[in-house]
Amino acid sequence: MRDVSVQYFDRKLFRALMRKIWILRSLAMLLLLATLGSCSEYQKLLKSNDHDLKYEKAMVYYEKGDYMRAGTLFGGLIGIYRGTEKSETSHYIYADCLYNMKDYITAKHYFSTFVQNYPTSDLAEEAQFMSAYCSYEMSPNPRLDQTETYNALDGFQLFINLYPQSEKAKEATTLMDELRDKLVYKAYLNATLYYNLGNYMGNNYQSAVIAARNTLDDYPDTQFREELSFLILDARYIEAVNSVEEKQEERLRSTLDEYYSFINEFPESQYLSQANKIFEEVSSLLN
Repeated sequence: MRDVSVQYFDRKLFRALMRKIWILRSLAMLLLLATLGSCSEYQKLLKSNDHDLKYEKAMVYYEKGDYMRAGTLFGGLIGIYRGTEKSETSHYIYADCLYNMKDYITAKHYFSTFVQNYPTSDLAEEAQFMSAYCSYEMSPNPRLDQTETYNALDGFQLFINLYPQSEKAKEATTLMDELRDKLVYKAYLNATLYYNLGNYMGNNYQSAVIAARNTLDDYPDTQFREELSFLILDARYIEAVNSVEEKQEERLRSTLDEYYSFINEFPESQYLSQANKIFEEVSSLLN
């Protein structure tokens, strides 16, 4: 015979479960109705000719973080309010909505045109910064084309020139350092590619040296200075030992000069043991 207390417990558990399901269904239905109502209200706004109401509701959407709806409404109000303060506000917020939706290309365009159309606006400084920051957001990893990296550098430099006392000037400088390091790393990858190609279809070691040297000349304070400097030493060494006899001695001595420069600048380098091995082998070949 089944225990009555167990039967009672099962029924109680079942009722609690059903009540929970009913509550969840009710909440889902209320959410659906609210969403449908919101969509209906939004669709009416889009068709409405009450531009002031659109502006008011667009601001509400924007403050709630609904950038898609806010942006759509503000985008349509820019021309309608042309020549008024509301046009200026609509233009800037539209650009910001695009940025928050990660449409950086279009956002950059609207931040840039905002500066052109409203150069004396209180928002012009922020728009100038954001125009550059959109390029920063689009800057790809170092292995890809770096056009947007250069655009961001130019944009931040322009911002600093225009607003040297801005609170964001320091941030712009920090971001520029980050972007430059990305360019240096790309250059380092290019130099490494030449190095790895070796003597395939030409003297790629010489190309590696030139690429690394140019990078150090352009960015002397880079964090990759040690890596680039050792690559130059190593490439010169390999080029020297594989040279024809009439060029070998000159290239070996050039390698020694590179070695002394390297250890003077990086006496505790992570590559020190490899550099010393190069020195020993080059010295042996010259004796």
